[in-house]
Amino acid sequence: MPHLHLHLFSLSPPLPPTSLRSNLPSPRVTVTVTCSATSASKPSPDVSLLLRAADLADRSAGLSSPHPNFGCVIARKNSGEVVGEGFLYAQGTKCAELQAVEAAGELASGGVAYLNLEPGDCYGDHTAVSALVQAGISRVVVGLRHPLHHLRGKAIQSLRSEGIQVHVLGEDLKSRVYEEALKSCLTVNAPLLYRAAFRVPFSVLKYAMTLDGKIAASSGHASWVSSKLSRGRVFELRGRSDAIVVGGNTVRRDDPQLTARHGGSHVPVRIVMSQTFDLPEEAKLWNVLEAYTIVATQRGARKDLQKNLAAKGVEVVEFDILNPRDVMAYCYDRGYLSVLWECGGGLAAPAISAGVIHKVYAFVAPKIIGGVNAPSPVGELGMVQMSQALNLVDVSFEQIGPDMLISGYLQPIPDLSPTIPSADEIPSIDPALSPYETNIISFYKTWDPFGAFSNFSPHPIQMPYENGKHAVWPSVEHYYQAHKFVGIDSPIARELVEKIMTANSPEEAARMGRRLQREHPKLVRADWENTKIDVMYRALKCKFLTYPHLNAMLRSTAGSVLVEASPHDLFWGGGREGEGLNYLGRLLMQLRSEILEQEASPKLTLTQST
Repeated sequence: MPHLHLHLFSLSPPLPPTSLRSNLPSPRVTVTVTCSATSASKPSPDVSLLLRAADLADRSAGLSSPHPNFGCVIARKNSGEVVGEGFLYAQGTKCAELQAVEAAGELASGGVAYLNLEPGDCYGDHTAVSALVQAGISRVVVGLRHPLHHLRGKAIQSLRSEGIQVHVLGEDLKSRVYEEALKSCLTVNAPLLYRAAFRVPFSVLKYAMTLDGKIAASSGHASWVSSKLSRGRVFELRGRSDAIVVGGNTVRRDDPQLTARHGGSHVPVRIVMSQTFDLPEEAKLWNVLEAYTIVATQRGARKDLQKNLAAKGVEVVEFDILNPRDVMAYCYDRGYLSVLWECGGGLAAPAISAGVIHKVYAFVAPKIIGGVNAPSPVGELGMVQMSQALNLVDVSFEQIGPDMLISGYLQPIPDLSPTIPSADEIPSIDPALSPYETNIISFYKTWDPFGAFSNFSPHPIQMPYENGKHAVWPSVEHYYQAHKFVGIDSPIARELVEKIMTANSPEEAARMGRRLQREHPKLVRADWENTKIDVMYRALKCKFLTYPHLNAMLRSTAGSVLVEASPHDLFWGGGREGEGLNYLGRLLMQLRSEILEQEASPKLTLTQST
């Protein structure tokens, strides 16, 4: 397939209103799409329906990361009547294609499915493809092939092997009438394309300034430069991001909270970059009950304050030399897809110089404040001639109340043949295996080739949890987090278990379990630290004995070291530099050994409970 020159397209659609940013799949709808002819050409119904699929996918932004934003529309073949829709509304939840098929019911048979992006069967069970096949879909129109190498083209090939007609924009559908649809499909997953190309998260620099280019008065006072409507838009931008970055000056001067306040379940991580660690003992960011905080600093800086913040639940990450490029590489390793920079000019300039800022949102307020020493949005870049100025591309203008929002790209989306990043030489910590004699298979996010090994993969398990009662848990993560409170003789503890069990996604269950553990330490079972490994192993065994394709995937790794490549979880994961205990990898290797032993000796019976 020829490369797509994505920079030819404008990539700045307006953000959808908050009311459209639902965490739940769209209800079944019936819409008739009609297209009127123009003097130049008659638009294809495919265009309108692909645009609808891209619009649905955009509702996933910030909710499904690091997965792509998926939308699916199913329409009747001849009339274009929409009979089913769906979008991926949280990491590890039901795929868009299955939602659309369930909404359409019998009306899906013989219909056409419109997908903004090729399905990504991350879990080895081909749910998206099988849903379309079993529903009797006769034709599939795909906006883009999957940008990750290990998934690219596989779903398309599988659909075609089932006799379904598949048309891909830019390949089978090359007319100029499809340019708008292609542009929308590219735009809705632009962060993933940037990440795949540059191996850093997609980063947006946001600031608000006066007409004379000031972000604060000479005194440092900055509340408020922009209007309330503009600030509402900022909350939406935060809600679409995995992390928000500020510098130490912003913490000292403004004491920000940096929460999304958009009503969704997604909560971005707050990251403070401070080279000297000259930070206040008390700050709103140190309250981690509702949002997680990471402080990135230089190695050895203020160990006393590091210890105090760690006691409050703030994570401190040390770098040999603190710079934006290395911090973004770290965020990449953590699986972040989009990062919003809300820093001052002193940090914005080195971030731009390092090439990690891809887009700019500038809110310009109709105010003049003056001041020779008043701060500006971007500090010194070393440019002495106007010809050296950085030009934005694909610029958009939007009036928001009294303010003007100017947005554009510093780096256009690249000419991309994407590849999936792989972990670099992760050392084994399992003494039973030598990293020099065996392959190392790392996994972390559910989009990885072996992502089904993750606790976040959407594979329900049926397990007992109290007094012999059985329940269906949506994922291993749901089961694990809830068991922090199982067995406690308290109605509140039982309520917490139910809340975690019914969480919308594994991501939400994990966040809820960790938060409730901090908020209700007395309700956490006293033996949790000693029993949590057994709890995890029981859940893993149930999962891999319930699903034959997962069992086969685990057996296929025989002879390889399995490493949960979390850079920050030093208990379950391998850590940033291999310093973690990798207990999840260890348990999977232990389970693999048991399964292989049972396979070699059929007289042995491997049961789900241990």
